[in-house]
Amino acid sequence: MADRRLQVFHTVARLLSFTKAAESLHMTQPAVTFQVRQLEEYFNTRLFDRTHNRISLTEAGTRVYEYADRIFELYAEMENAVRDMTGEISGVLIIGASTTIAEYMLPALLGDFKKKYPDINVHLKVSNSDGIVHMVENNDIDLGVVEAPVMNKNLVVEACRKDRLVAIASPQHALAGKQKVRMPELLEAAYIDREEGSGTREVIQDYLTELGMNVSNVHVSMELGSPEAVKGAVEAGMGVSIVSEVTIHKELQLGTLVALELDPPLERPFSFVHQKQKFRQRAMDELLEFARAYCISHQDDS
Repeated sequence: MADRRLQVFHTVARLLSFTKAAESLHMTQPAVTFQVRQLEEYFNTRLFDRTHNRISLTEAGTRVYEYADRIFELYAEMENAVRDMTGEISGVLIIGASTTIAEYMLPALLGDFKKKYPDINVHLKVSNSDGIVHMVENNDIDLGVVEAPVMNKNLVVEACRKDRLVAIASPQHALAGKQKVRMPELLEAAYIDREEGSGTREVIQDYLTELGMNVSNVHVSMELGSPEAVKGAVEAGMGVSIVSEVTIHKELQLGTLVALELDPPLERPFSFVHQKQKFRQRAMDELLEFARAYCISHQDDS
C-alpha cells in the first residue's frame, strides 16, 4: 500500500546494501537502483553516499529513513486497527526453521494453527540455524525457529521449550549396553557430525568447550546435513553421534538405534526469533500467541 519507492529505499537503508535489498525484495538489483534514483529525483538530492563499493546514508537519507520508519509503523497500525474492527484475520506468513524443528516440531504446530486460522497461509523455509537467523536479519521471513543461541542483539529471541540431546549408536556397537556415556569415551569411536552452521553442531561444540575439551581434536568421520542422514549412518554402523531426543522415537521403538544419556546431560532451547517491530500484521501476532501457547502445553514432551 505504501509508496513502492519508499519501501525499496527503506530496505536498502536498513541493510545498507543494494544487493541484499534486491534479494530481500525479490527484485533485480537494477530495479532496486532505479526505484532509489526515482526517489532521489523526487527530493532532488542524494540519499546515499557510494564509496569503495560501500554505501551510507546522507543527512537527507537519514531523515527520509526516520520518516519512512514512522510511516510504515502507521500503515501497520492502521491495518491492524481495521482488521480488529472487521474481525478478519488473514494474510501470508513466511516461517523459517532449522532442520530438526521443521521435521519434528512444526508440522503439528502449523497443522493446528491452520485449523484455527484457515485464511492465514503459512509458507515454510528450511535451513540450518545460521541460515534462518540470516533470513530474519534480511526480512526474508517473518519468524524463525532455531535450535542454537542467537548472537544478534537487534533481534527478539524467545525461548519456546527445552530439547534434550542424547548420544546414539547402533545396537551392535560396543557402547550399546551403556545407559550413560561421557564425552571422552563417546569420542573414542568414529563420530558423525552435522554440517557447519547447524544449531546442533554449535550446541555440541559449546558443550565440549564447557567440559574443557578441545573441539579441534574431535575425530569427525563424516559430516551430514540432516538428522535423517545422521541416523541412517549410525544405523549402518558407521559411527556414533549426538542428536535431539525428539528425532529418534521411531528408531527406538523399532530397535534400530539405542540412546545413551550424556553425562553431564545436555539441553538446549528451541527459540523463536524475529525483528523488533512495534507494529506487526495481525496474522503474525496471532501466530506468535498460538506458538507460545503450544510451547507451554508441550514443554514436557520428549
